[in-house]
Amino acid sequence: MTRSKPIAAAKHTARADQDESVKQVLRQFRQVFNAVKTHFQKVEKRAGIGGAQLWALSVIAEHPERGVNDLARAMDIKQSTASNLVKSLVERGLVVVSRDGPDRRAVQLKVLPPGRRILAKAPGPFTGVLPGALSQLDPRTLRRIEKDLATLIEALGADTRAATTPLADM
Repeated sequence: MTRSKPIAAAKHTARADQDESVKQVLRQFRQVFNAVKTHFQKVEKRAGIGGAQLWALSVIAEHPERGVNDLARAMDIKQSTASNLVKSLVERGLVVVSRDGPDRRAVQLKVLPPGRRILAKAPGPFTGVLPGALSQLDPRTLRRIEKDLATLIEALGADTRAATTPLADM
């Protein structure tokens, strides 16, 4: 009988440690989400457009004359999402779409002066704070996070289609 009490106590301690770890990781996710949310709120307040729109605008400014497919690849989003971003930027008078290149079927995107003014006053990084922070991590840490998040995503049964939705649009 005396041996079962230490085993039960050890199981209780292990469970308490697990519960505390769950709480700590949850707190860390809250901090990450809050940092992302705060950045996008700052972007919207200062620039007057959403974070995904600002990122798209910055990519178009960096690579003028490229098309929607190039934008989708650069942002790692679906082509339809990139098209919707371009449509909203065009409607706001920030970007123009033309077919002036050698292939008249392909569109070229160009930032207009009002778009350049928004980029000048918008807080960075344009890609958002999370990609910026991730790019500062050493490769080993990044691979470990990638592996651990893959395990978490599997446990959640998360929709894989969400992987190509910009965080600013969530």
